[in-house]
Amino acid sequence: MSEREIWEEVDVVLKDAKAILDELQAYKGAGPDIREAIQNPNDEALQEKAWAAVVPLVGKLKKFYEFSQRLGMSLHSLLGALTSETYSDPTQHLEREQALARQFAEILHFTLRFDELKMTNPAIQNDFSYYRRTLSRMRINNVPAEGENEVNNELANRISLFYADATPMLKTLSDGTTKFVSENKNLPIENTTDCLSTMASVCKVMLETPEYRSRFTSEDTVSFCLRVMVGVIILYDYVHPVGAFAKSSKIDMKGCIKVLKDQPPNSVEGLLNALRYTTKHLNDESTNKTIKSMLQ
Repeated sequence: MSEREIWEEVDVVLKDAKAILDELQAYKGAGPDIREAIQNPNDEALQEKAWAAVVPLVGKLKKFYEFSQRLGMSLHSLLGALTSETYSDPTQHLEREQALARQFAEILHFTLRFDELKMTNPAIQNDFSYYRRTLSRMRINNVPAEGENEVNNELANRISLFYADATPMLKTLSDGTTKFVSENKNLPIENTTDCLSTMASVCKVMLETPEYRSRFTSEDTVSFCLRVMVGVIILYDYVHPVGAFAKSSKIDMKGCIKVLKDQPPNSVEGLLNALRYTTKHLNDESTNKTIKSMLQ
């Protein structure tokens, strides 16, 4: 596929990403209805009310899950383009294919934003597990469940696993990146890791250099750069044999963490947590003590 075709394909997915975030942000959950139904198990009207509240929400959760699959495919196409042998080094790739690099950044930004919203919304998992419990009860009692055809058992298992992860979208991307590397054995792994580490350092430099920072027109740009930086660090940590925290890593982890710590604390707690809890190698013996204590 040409660069243009990849861009157009990914653009369709990114256009939908905005609506997905809006829906997730507005997701209130069926908590009160579910509580009422559980506390009054013999009141049929309350059972029906809770079920009626949960079914459309599960439709949304299914939609978010299906979107994660599309996002994974987009990532795959972009990595294919940004790591190919067309240019000799990752900087050239990122310079010549700026439009694709920008899309890659937008996917990471979406991913971390989605996961931040999901982490702070316990209703998601509660709604879904209530739906599954009720559904299996209906099956036992042979009650026809309306809308049940939407989520069969196998899909329900996959959706359940997806939301059980603290950062489901990030997991989709890190699994996707790992899969990309293992499927492309003929491609030097450095093509992928160098592309990721180059993006991390571009973000870091833009954030820590007053001259560049002063050109940012809004705080949104700052949070965009921060999320992208954290996203590529996590992907690098998954794909690189020794990870992002080792001495030999091409990412200046101390510098990146310092940039995060220099932001207003409430704005980056989610990102620091992503580094603490969703990376693969942070707790390795080889990780520098300073880095560990910076993240404590």
